[in-house]
Amino acid sequence: MAKDKDSHPVVVSDNGLGPYQQTVRTGRHTLLADEPVTMGGNDAGPSPFDLLLASLGACTSITLRMYAEHKHLPLTGVRVELMHDRIEVEGQGKIDQISRIITLTGDLTRDQRSKLLAIANKCPMYRILHSGLRIDSVLADRDSAPPVA
Repeated sequence: MAKDKDSHPVVVSDNGLGPYQQTVRTGRHTLLADEPVTMGGNDAGPSPFDLLLASLGACTSITLRMYAEHKHLPLTGVRVELMHDRIEVEGQGKIDQISRIITLTGDLTRDQRSKLLAIANKCPMYRILHSGLRIDSVLADRDSAPPVA
């Protein structure tokens, strides 16, 4: 499997500070994840769904910024608002749906705005989520697994 030169593992572990609170370490960054109070958590950090939406939103905004910069488009701001819902689809039961509202600011033509929307659907996170992915899970060897910090 090809790895990005900046690739590093994301490590998530219980931190003992609440029933579901997790410490997330990714490179130099540390953040918390938790469930909301309504789900039995302490709401000490974003929920897993919030983190997923944040990944898609950040990827969308960054991709649009990079494209606009490369094409010298007058894009001065990007805002991405996302919501996750479970909806009923006839014949399929409930499926997950993400709604994404992208606000672009700047003196953009209608064609430039349309092109930017198409580019938003080419960001890496969108492609992964839209096309599906394979997740391989294995249990770490109990004797060789690093201690949970």
